[in-house]
Amino acid sequence: MSTTARVLTGLVAGIVLGILLAWTDPALAHTVASIVEPFGKLWINALQMTVVPLVLSLVIIGVNQATDVAQSGRVARRAIIIFLVLLTAAAAMTAVLAPLALSMLQPDPAVAAALRGHEAELPQTTGGWANALTAIIPSNAVGAAAAGAMLPLVTFALFFGFALTRIEPTRRAQVVGFFQAISDAMIVIVRWVLWVAPVGIFALVLALTARSGIGMLQALGIYILLECALYLLATVLLIGLAVIAGRQRLGHFMSGLAPVQAVAASTQSSLATLPAMLESSERRLGFPQSVSGLVLPMAVSLFRITSPIQYIASASFIAWAMGIDLTAAQLATGVALSVLVSMGSVGLPGQAIFIATNLPVTQAMGLPIAPLPVLMAVDAIPDVLATVGNVTGDMTANALVASRSTGNETVSGETTA
Repeated sequence: MSTTARVLTGLVAGIVLGILLAWTDPALAHTVASIVEPFGKLWINALQMTVVPLVLSLVIIGVNQATDVAQSGRVARRAIIIFLVLLTAAAAMTAVLAPLALSMLQPDPAVAAALRGHEAELPQTTGGWANALTAIIPSNAVGAAAAGAMLPLVTFALFFGFALTRIEPTRRAQVVGFFQAISDAMIVIVRWVLWVAPVGIFALVLALTARSGIGMLQALGIYILLECALYLLATVLLIGLAVIAGRQRLGHFMSGLAPVQAVAASTQSSLATLPAMLESSERRLGFPQSVSGLVLPMAVSLFRITSPIQYIASASFIAWAMGIDLTAAQLATGVALSVLVSMGSVGLPGQAIFIATNLPVTQAMGLPIAPLPVLMAVDAIPDVLATVGNVTGDMTANALVASRSTGNETVSGETTA
C-alpha cells in the first residue's frame, strides 16, 4: 500500500470512528478524544523538530542554486525573474481571494472549539507595523531558531546564502555541501515520521471529529473545494498570461499545452511530464530548443506555481475554521515566506514537501500547526489539479522567456538539457 493510501486510510478511519462516537455518546467521545490526542501531538512534535534545520538548509541551498543558474546567461536570469514574479503573484492572489471566499461561509463553532484545543501552540504576536518590521531581521539568529521564528530565520538564511556566493568557490562548496547533508538527513527523519503517519493522523482526526462531529468533515470538504478552485483559477490566468504577455495565439498555445496537461494529470508529477513539455514546446509550439532546453528543466527544479497557493490557502483555512481574522501583516508574511520556501523545496518527496513547507509558513503567520497533518491527508484529492497547474506554469514561463528571445539567440555558457 502506498503512503498516500495508508494516510487516507488513517484519515477515513479516524473520521468514521470520531463521528460515530460524537453521534452515539458525546461524553464518551470527549473522553476518547482526551486519550488519543496526546499521541497525535507527539507525532506533530516529531515533525516539527525537523523544520528549523530543514528550512534553514533549504533556503541556503536554494539561494546558491538560483545564483549558479542565473550566472549561466541572460535566458537563465530572465527565467529566474519570471519564476519569482509568478510565484509572488500567485501568493498575493491567494492572500486576497482565499480569506475573501472563506468569509462568505460561516465556520462551524464546534470545529472552532475542537481546534481551539491547540490554542496553546499559538505563538505570541505583538501588534503594530513597527514590531512587524523590526522582527524581520533577528538580533540573534540562534534565538530566532530556538523560538521557531520562521521569518527572521529565513532572513538570516538569505543573508548567509548570498554571502556564501561571495567567498572562495571551494570553501563555498564545502559549506553548501554541509547544509545539503543536513537537508538530506532531515528528510530521512521526516520519512521515518511519515511512516507512522496513519497512526498520527488517525489520533488527530479522531480527537477533532469526536469533539466536532460531522462539522469537521464538512470543513475538510470546504478546504478541498477552495484548493481546487484556486488551482483552476491559476491555470486559467496562466493561459491568459501566455496569450497576452507571451504573444501566443490561444488555439495554438492550447494545442501544445493540452497533451502536456494530460500527461501531468495521469502521472501527477511535473518531473515525469518534462519530456512531454520539451517535445510539445519545440515541435508543437515552435519555441527555440536553446530556450526550452534550459527553461523547462529549470522550471521543474525551481518553480512550482501552486505551492504558494497551497501554503496561503491552508493557513487561511485554519484561520477561518478557528475564527481568526488574518491581518495584512500576517498575510504579507505568508506571501514573502511562501515564495522563498517554495523556491528551495521543489525536490522534496511526497508528503514531506507538504509538512516541511506548509508548517513554517503557517507558524510564521501565527497560526496553530495541529490541523496541517489532517489537511495533508486530504491534499491528495486536489493534487491532480495542482500538477496540471504546475506544468501550465512551466509552459507559460517558457513562453514568456521565448517571446523575449530570438530563435537564433545564443548566450554564452548556456546548454540544453
